[in-house]
Amino acid sequence: MILAYVLWFALAMLIHELGHLAAARACGVSASELGVGWGPRLLSFRARGVEFKLHALPLGAYVRLDMKRLQNCRLSRQVFVLLAGILVNLLAATLARGTWFGAMNFLLAATNLLPLYQQDGWKCGMVMIRAALRRRSALVEWAFTVAGGGASLLLFVAQAFKHYESLRHY
Repeated sequence: MILAYVLWFALAMLIHELGHLAAARACGVSASELGVGWGPRLLSFRARGVEFKLHALPLGAYVRLDMKRLQNCRLSRQVFVLLAGILVNLLAATLARGTWFGAMNFLLAATNLLPLYQQDGWKCGMVMIRAALRRRSALVEWAFTVAGGGASLLLFVAQAFKHYESLRHY
């Protein structure tokens, strides 16, 4: 059961990153690498100018985009590229509704929307703040990071408590 969970989650992470990659390519932004997992590399191959890597610990995934090129795109394109992984996960969750794979995709989409540091929701917030201010502001960006992280943590605790209470009355 745990192995199945890990495989479904790794596949959900892979399609999430492929969503970012496809959106980036559609917007003229190149990528050099896409990886699933962290730690020692188990497998890698190169296709269409991108090095694809599989690492031993399936705890995350990433795509290395040409950030200078992405930052020079219109705001709408930047947000599209940053949210594309979430959109792909929501599509997969809808198509696989009622399955573990659907649940993993929904979970990945929901957690990536949160404004937690380095999650897609945080990245979108940052590019929108920078566009609204027309410059970078360390104070505003750190306030967004701390407030977003704090609000996400409070939401998580509230939901956990609500779930705990419903189980207790069961």
